Amino acid sequence: MGHPRVQLREEVMREGMQIESVDIPVDVKAELLQELAECGLPAINVGSFVSPRYTPQMARIEEVLRRFKPVKGPSYYCLAMNQRGIDRAAEFPWLELPGKGGFSTGAHLCDTFIRRNANRSQADEIANWKRTIQRAVDAGATEARISIGAAWGSNFEGPFTTEQRMTMLRRQYQAWQDAGIRVTAVAFADPMSWCMPHWVEETIAAVREEWPEIRKVAQHLHDGRGMALPSTYATIRALDETFDVSFDVTAGGIGGCPYCGNGRATGMAATEDVVMMCTAMGIPTGVDLDRLIEFVQKLDGVLGRLSPGHVSKAGPLPLSPEQYYDPNLPLVETHEEAQHFRLGSAVVEHQTRPWKEPIPSPRDRSGS
Repeated sequence: MGHPRVQLREEVMREGMQIESVDIPVDVKAELLQELAECGLPAINVGSFVSPRYTPQMARIEEVLRRFKPVKGPSYYCLAMNQRGIDRAAEFPWLELPGKGGFSTGAHLCDTFIRRNANRSQADEIANWKRTIQRAVDAGATEARISIGAAWGSNFEGPFTTEQRMTMLRRQYQAWQDAGIRVTAVAFADPMSWCMPHWVEETIAAVREEWPEIRKVAQHLHDGRGMALPSTYATIRALDETFDVSFDVTAGGIGGCPYCGNGRATGMAATEDVVMMCTAMGIPTGVDLDRLIEFVQKLDGVLGRLSPGHVSKAGPLPLSPEQYYDPNLPLVETHEEAQHFRLGSAVVEHQTRPWKEPIPSPRDRSGS
């Protein structure tokens, strides 16, 4: 079985920045976004057009975007929770507005969370399906997406079952069917870090069995319990080459919703870690991993702490001979010294080499 086609959707400027300090200057955010755009990412979320009362970190998003010069390559998108937000985003013609990428219905399995996060109820979300579907019919749409939020569980209401997930998806599927519109995509969001690989596999298997026509899957997985990367892997393994799958990720692995109860501890799968995993699996992402790691180093400086991603700290897998470490590299202890993979051995030359004589390279030992 082959692998699905993978698209990474970079969320660090939205999902990441929304949980960081409100004091990060506009110019610094614009600089970060500019450098991020040069990393080969296919899609970048530039931020949220939302009420500053709910998310004060996004209060000056227009100023950030006025300083940004879009580069060719990525698509740029944003979050807006209502028409006012969409109208604000419309100032930027290069920005993909919410709703322009197709028609989608959705609801959170956790009513408590959506009330905390968006000041609406699950019933409000379900009531909106009718309006969304009518707009799709009026627009002559032929395809649609169904989705669920808080898909795997809730910090406020506990775990949800695969049957609960399928029941909510079935209600949406049937509503689209009644309107004569095919459902070809499904999305799962995990704001409270309840994803577990076996639950992900089980749910995707259920979707595949019930709706074989669905060939697009999207995942928004949080990492508060360390399961976002394993669940990303489980998603890839549960699909085959006939599928397209997208993952929301954040450079450095930062992120989190202030209303989920875990704050900055929430995080997401780090973009650099997902890229490295896909590379090792033979799955292309189009991302320039070296430039992305440089971006994360700058991000860490802005944040004043190490972000939780791994590959930006330990370096990519040295997969080719020119990347292999020198057998006589001095001992390495600190995060700073581990950066020898990009800064060179000078950062560790102050350390010792306790072996009695130089260690021959593996190539020398093999006689090659």
